[in-house]
Parts: sequence; C-alpha cells; structure tokens
Amino acid sequence: MGDKENLQRYLIRERDGLVGKLDGLSEYDVRRPLTPTGTSLLGLVKHVAFVQLGYLTLVFGRPVDWPGYAQDGRSDDDDLWVTADETREQILDYFRHSSAKADETIAALDLDAPGFVPWWGTQGERVTLQRVLVHLIAEIARHAGHADILREGLDGAAGRWAGDPSLQERTPEKWAAYRATVEAAARRAGDVTP
Repeated sequence: MGDKENLQRYLIRERDGLVGKLDGLSEYDVRRPLTPTGTSLLGLVKHVAFVQLGYLTLVFGRPVDWPGYAQDGRSDDDDLWVTADETREQILDYFRHSSAKADETIAALDLDAPGFVPWWGTQGERVTLQRVLVHLIAEIARHAGHADILREGLDGAAGRWAGDPSLQERTPEKWAAYRATVEAAARRAGDVTP
C-alpha cells in the first residue's frame, strides 16, 4: 500500500467512526447540545462534511458541486449545528457527497499536488495534498474523539464500534469499580477529601 492509499485509509476510518456514533440514537439525541458550547453529534458530522469538502475541493481548484455550500454570507457557526428543518438524512447525504468529492480529489491528484488554503492566515498558505490529508485526518480524528465522549455520556456506548478490541470488556459493575479507582487516585493526588 502506497503513502496516498495509507492516508486515505486513515481518513476513511475516522469518517466511519464519526458517523457510526449516530447509530441507534433519536433525532433529539443526535441534535441536542451536549456541551456548554453547543456541540452535538450531528453537528460534528455536518462540520466535518463542510470542512472536508472545502479542503479537498476549493483548496485544489476543484468544483464544490453542493447546493448551498458557500463561504460568503454564512455565520462562522453555521456548519456546527443542525436546524430543525435539516433532516438527519440530508446531513448524511451531505457527508457522503463530501466524502465522495474528497475521494475523487485524492484519486485525481498526486501527494505533492499544490493547493492554496485561503482561510489560513491573512494571506492564505500554499500546501500539498499530503499536508491537507494529514491535517484532515487530525481534524476528523479530533472530532471523532469528541463524538466518542458525547456518545458515552448519552448512553454509555464506548469505543469506536461495538466490540472495539481497543476497549476493555467489562460489566457495568466492573466499569464502576474501575472509575472509582481512578477517582480515588485523582482525589489522593489532588489532596481532595471525599
């Protein structure tokens, strides 16, 4: 597997992990703000679709080809939340479109293909496809991590997917005991009385 294919494999894995966090949740639960700054699971998916589409189309002079995608006249937060009129399926269609356009760009260009990010700094910045892919993988992984924590807080679902081997298998009682051990260590280190 070449470098480009390896980068794309990680990009796809992070995309899938993020979208998988919506599985089995109600419309309310995927949309509701779960942090003081308003972060929601479906909002993260919408944001990643927007960011991915921009980085892997506009930056390389390729067509965006999505109705309503524009940087002019939009609020800085428009891509971070979902209106009541936007359906989950519309957001997922947007995400799939963004991913398909991203994959087309990756297939069409070499890793050293030049691009320009106009929103980086006051005068923008010249980049390569490789740099943009590394940037996107890091950004999507960060948001997938946000989604992991949000989902665990909603219903206890943890890990990248059901049966994720990177997460210990424990009963709820064993998780509670583990958490109590971590809490006790934190209290001792912070000299906090229970």
